[in-house]
Amino acid sequence: MANTCLQLSGFLVSCIGWIGIIIATATNDWVVTCKYGMNTCKKMDELGAKGLWADCVISTALYHCVSLTQILDLPAYIQTSRALMITASILGLPAIGVVLCSMPCINLGNEPESAKNKRSMLGGILILIVATCGIVSTVWFPIGVHSEQGLMSFGFSLYAGWVGAAFCLLGGCLITCCSSESSAPYADNNRFYYSKQGPNSVPPSTNHAKSAHV
Repeated sequence: MANTCLQLSGFLVSCIGWIGIIIATATNDWVVTCKYGMNTCKKMDELGAKGLWADCVISTALYHCVSLTQILDLPAYIQTSRALMITASILGLPAIGVVLCSMPCINLGNEPESAKNKRSMLGGILILIVATCGIVSTVWFPIGVHSEQGLMSFGFSLYAGWVGAAFCLLGGCLITCCSSESSAPYADNNRFYYSKQGPNSVPPSTNHAKSAHV
């Protein structure tokens, strides 16, 4: 029962994390850029936002974004973060589906429990890959922006990516650990033992006693 609860908790946490990854991928408020000090920029109303897909100008009277369509001219950190976040968003769907089909309450025909455990293990590994892609992107992107433009602060999209990657990492670890622990008992239940002794055979200790008596 405890193993089932942990697996279900890992599934729910992974779903929340995957949603956070998708939100971070679709929005552009990754970092807030500024040419001067952040307080000065807020007073002068000259803040900018940078994301995977656009550079935006933020002010009380204007919110204008310029799409980053020149792929070959973009820095390496933007191209890599785009690829990793898209991979994480797409890979999350089959990962969640595989884990869902491996739940104890769902049976696909008369399959053995060992097959369900292997499928759960596969889903957990896929979720861990999603978490890895999200962590690399959300860490590398602000470092790249800081080295390129200087002063900045973190935006909503970056926090969503961090939370999503952390939840996917936690959920993937829970699912993988539950799958590896639950696979051992089923192997023991399917193990058979045979004896070469016949029905009239005498235990070894009795035979040894008789031979010593003679």
